[in-house]
Amino acid sequence: MAAEIHSRPQTARPVLLNKIEGHSDTVNSAVLIPKEDGVITVSEDRTIRVWLKRDSGQYWPSIYHTISSPCSCMSYHHDSRRIFIGQDNGAVVEFLISEDFNKMSHVKTYPAHQNRVSDMVFSLESQWVVSTGHDKSVSWMCTQSGSMLGRHYFTAWASCLQYDHETQHAFIGDYSGTITLLKLEKQTYSTITTLKGHEGSIATLWWDPVQRLLFSGASDHSVIMWDIGGRKGRTLLLQGHHERVQSLRYLQLTRQLVSCSADGGMAVWNMDTQREEAPQWLDSDSCQKCEQPFFWNIKQMWDTKTMGLRQHHCRKCGKAVCGKCSSKRTTFPIMGFEFPVRVCDACFDTIKEEE
Repeated sequence: MAAEIHSRPQTARPVLLNKIEGHSDTVNSAVLIPKEDGVITVSEDRTIRVWLKRDSGQYWPSIYHTISSPCSCMSYHHDSRRIFIGQDNGAVVEFLISEDFNKMSHVKTYPAHQNRVSDMVFSLESQWVVSTGHDKSVSWMCTQSGSMLGRHYFTAWASCLQYDHETQHAFIGDYSGTITLLKLEKQTYSTITTLKGHEGSIATLWWDPVQRLLFSGASDHSVIMWDIGGRKGRTLLLQGHHERVQSLRYLQLTRQLVSCSADGGMAVWNMDTQREEAPQWLDSDSCQKCEQPFFWNIKQMWDTKTMGLRQHHCRKCGKAVCGKCSSKRTTFPIMGFEFPVRVCDACFDTIKEEE
């Protein structure tokens, strides 16, 4: 079944195992250290900290390192113990962490951007660090030479990034609500396609290279699943949050998608559930049910001597309708609508209780 949204606490609730405190400002990124009881965090307070769990059961910092500018994002590669920190001043700093996680050595500083680094990925296969920034660009740099290999500019801030290491394809989300797919190569690149479906800025992306699915979360409170591997343009819209979706993780083993929003809400979606694709919204100058003109249809308003109406859309059929013809609200989990949404009266009558 689809995810359920509960307004009251349930019996099966997450259990708080530990709480790490110490940063004096916003923590922008945190990663678990594989095969270790440890966590790496970076913060606006300009510090990078490695926390290890002690015998007392509490986490204490084994590394406390301060850099020149607030830390905006991080990419950690455990096998090589290399960590890349994006900064507010546009630079990316590389460190090497010792085997006992008690020392961190500076390796290189990359002049990646002219403004805040928003996201980054390190690829061991290509020896590249790919990053996006608030200078409206994505850049890719060689970690062996430290030199810039290429850069591509967008019309809006580049906010988040996912990278397919095998094919060297990069997915970049931006503040205009567009996701751009680029094929990166040494000294050059090519634009493969752009994905448009969100009505707000893209806040987070997650790429599953096995099923070749891309998940995006945005400020319009929604999550979209893009079936890249299917090559049919199939998308699924998931709406289970009241605020901006700011983090996504897809669990391949259990086929579950976890999404978190700015209000602290967390949703777990069963992606094995059979869902219907939400329809494209249709354009019309008049209501496609009662044929009354919308307020910009001056000619029909003049001819019929009527006032124009506001345009709405039915979430089930996608038709452009007026408020009178879409007075009903309902949830429809099979299309990803976990909260009541607007549907036209005709579609409301066709929805069964079990749906």
